[in-house]
Amino acid sequence: MLERLELELMLMARYQVLTQRRPGQQLERSAYVLLSRLELEGPLSVRQLTEAFGLDTSTVNRQTGALLRAGLVERIPDVGGGLARKLRITSAAKTSLAADRELYQSRIGLTVADWSQDEIEELVRSLAHFNRSVEMREGLSWPPSPVEVTEQPVRDE
Repeated sequence: MLERLELELMLMARYQVLTQRRPGQQLERSAYVLLSRLELEGPLSVRQLTEAFGLDTSTVNRQTGALLRAGLVERIPDVGGGLARKLRITSAAKTSLAADRELYQSRIGLTVADWSQDEIEELVRSLAHFNRSVEMREGLSWPPSPVEVTEQPVRDE
């Protein structure tokens, strides 16, 4: 069964990559993920991002440097008085994130258009359970999205 699960996860990752190479996409995948984190959590330092993603500092520095040059994040002082400057998402990044998110959701919607609401909810529950298990194992967590906060919590059954 693990062999089948691994295959399905590999295919899902492949389809996600294919989906993100379509016309209309504004952000690269790494930028989309990093900006999504900053949008949810607010300003973070490079060190905080490194810890949040479990990546090495050079990788995060390279990614955030590209975002700074593109005007998608800006450096701000730490309001808590820390020495490290924090990175804050810009309004241009919020616009790009919203556009890409709408594009991805519309593509997902086309994929599951002939699914029942129960099937979609089952997939969401299963993916949420899987992601939380990965987060627990890796010691990393993703902050809850505004959607998760306003909806009833997804229960693992």
